[in-house]
Amino acid sequence: METETIYHFVGIKGSGMSALALILHGKGYRVQGSDVETYFFTQKGLDDAGITIMPFSEANITPGLTVIAGNAFPDSHEEIAKAKELGLTVIRYHDFIGELIKNYTSVAITGSHGKTSTTGLLSHVLDGIAPTSYLIGDGTGFGREDAEYFVLEACEYRRHFLAYSPDYAIITNIDFDHPDYYQDINDVYSAFDTFASQVKKGIIACGEDAYVRELKGKYPVTFYGFAEDNDVVAKNVTKDTNGSQFDVEINGELFGHFEIPSFGTHNILNSLAIITFCWLEGLDKDKVAAQLKTFSGVKRRFSEKYISDMVVIDDYAHHPSEIRATLDAARQKYPTKEIIAIFQPHTFTRTVALLSEFAESLELADKVFLCDIFGSAREKDGQVSIGDLADKIEKGATVLNVNNMSPLLQFHDAVAIFMGAGDVQKFELAYEELLSHSVPTKN
Repeated sequence: METETIYHFVGIKGSGMSALALILHGKGYRVQGSDVETYFFTQKGLDDAGITIMPFSEANITPGLTVIAGNAFPDSHEEIAKAKELGLTVIRYHDFIGELIKNYTSVAITGSHGKTSTTGLLSHVLDGIAPTSYLIGDGTGFGREDAEYFVLEACEYRRHFLAYSPDYAIITNIDFDHPDYYQDINDVYSAFDTFASQVKKGIIACGEDAYVRELKGKYPVTFYGFAEDNDVVAKNVTKDTNGSQFDVEINGELFGHFEIPSFGTHNILNSLAIITFCWLEGLDKDKVAAQLKTFSGVKRRFSEKYISDMVVIDDYAHHPSEIRATLDAARQKYPTKEIIAIFQPHTFTRTVALLSEFAESLELADKVFLCDIFGSAREKDGQVSIGDLADKIEKGATVLNVNNMSPLLQFHDAVAIFMGAGDVQKFELAYEELLSHSVPTKN
């Protein structure tokens, strides 16, 4: 439906913001936005949709706009301040989403890790079965006027997900992260506990996670996992270099057999979450199985390239648990190859809080390389250096300089995994450039 409302996004290149802009665009609204001029992978979808992106300036703010403000920007930001001066409606991203989802059967996917992959998977499965709008944390968003379902990634940072009261919630895990905001694991749990209390119909939760298990008895929860005390259980699991297969039992009875083309134990659990939701909603399990087999993944989650004789993987992993999951997936798909981890820590607070855990997770790789710590808009420096992490890694680690990626040229017929939530991709691109000129590419 065409409308004269014009939505202006302050920080439109943010992963959630770009996805929401695409949803509103798909629903027929006029959308524009502003951001820094640096190119981000999230803007490709915006460019493809013909959505105008302007450099930040108070001149962008004109009468008649409805302003959606990204969570990274304070009220003092020039555009937000101008909008308030003009008396325009200014809505924070998470508050806007909270209102939007009330018009659909909504499913919020949250957890300390695995949100984006699980949101992408559920969006893919549902989109092949019923009209669905979705918002994924990799910057992907899709809106349709006839949507029955709305699938969204719900971030726990600064308790932003408490703006949502979805019909269903999938909770993948509860782990200590965002130490610049949360005091400890109990503080994190309290946030998820409050979020769970706002869910209307039912919670789908990973029973393999000790803190998630604490929700038992407090809310209507359906647990999924490998252990027999879960409601939905994966049995007869087989893994190979093509993916994984497993049977699913629900309440002790065989429900069906499923195959996924993805790798690692975490992706089996993510699939179980989707199967559980579809069972609760009474959706055709054969259609669910068919959709699961065709999921190609989301951006920056185990994204692979083949250059020369190397496999180069780009992954968003920026927490020890995520590094473990990524390396587990690589071992499954490439069991005979050497696994090289190239890791860029994201934020000083996270690095210092989880220094030992980072070192232990990186030890699972055959060789480890590190890139300087990436700060954030919130913190530019801190009481830890990349050398501190290198010293913790018992097998040793080499710190890379983006202008000299030659230490990686010693590896052949191996897997190089670039991990991080900052700008680790610039290291990857420098390596790919060097690699493409150093060794003849195989045909």
